[in-house]
Amino acid sequence: MDKYGNVFEKISEEYYNLTASEKKVADYLLSHQSKSQHLSISQLAEASQVAEATVSRFCRRLGYKGYNIFRLALAKTGTGIEGILNPLSGEVLDSDSFSDVCSKLYTSNNNAMAQTVSLAREEDYKAAADILERADKVLCMGQGGSMIMAQEAAHLFSTIFGKYFAVSDSHTQMVYAVNVREKDAVLFFSYSGATKDLVETLSQVKARGAKVILITHFPRCPGAEYADVVLQCGADEGPLQLGSIGARVAQLFLLDILFSELCRRNLDECRESRSRLAEAMVDKHL
Repeated sequence: MDKYGNVFEKISEEYYNLTASEKKVADYLLSHQSKSQHLSISQLAEASQVAEATVSRFCRRLGYKGYNIFRLALAKTGTGIEGILNPLSGEVLDSDSFSDVCSKLYTSNNNAMAQTVSLAREEDYKAAADILERADKVLCMGQGGSMIMAQEAAHLFSTIFGKYFAVSDSHTQMVYAVNVREKDAVLFFSYSGATKDLVETLSQVKARGAKVILITHFPRCPGAEYADVVLQCGADEGPLQLGSIGARVAQLFLLDILFSELCRRNLDECRESRSRLAEAMVDKHL
């Protein structure tokens, strides 16, 4: 076993030293071994019927500095075929045939979209569209792989509306954040919704009265505290599957829903913009 150790062996060793609340966390983890690695700290706390502080104490009692390190250890702990150290998505195994790989990934990506539909709330998408429609300027942001989604959003919306801008570097994002105005908006992508850069940037945006739309998998994440609207994407992504295609498919699908909601409010403008763009791009093609 690597430096993270076997989580479930540690739980067994420490079980009778745990408090009553910590045992609730341990019991849930032992009963849901393959599922637990996908949960945020708030989701694990809710599922175990304890406070988030209890989960944090539980992690430290097992020797982990924080929940993120604990979650990584959980992913690295073997629990039979489901728990084998596997960075592949869609439960793809190295023993699968090419046909199996294609079938599993197809199913995984379809499930990601299906989960996104099940999580979609009409009032949230309408509220997000209201913010985008009224904004003078929309800054699209994210970090790491999420920045790719922000760039895609800026590109997609710019084919119709000329006020969307992707801001890629975290330092540059802070420069823009401290200079936004009340009529501006930020469209922020973060699967976890729990990075330091996200919280630092959005806290500056909110301090200046601008609106924030957060696209994430975890609606009760730290970043949600600064968001006017949270749009939740599907796709369960383990700690070893950072930037999985399934998660991006879910976010792209979510983005398409939001784009369609906004465009159908301004259909004539959209037609005219797309027509102008098509004519301008004619000479770009051979």
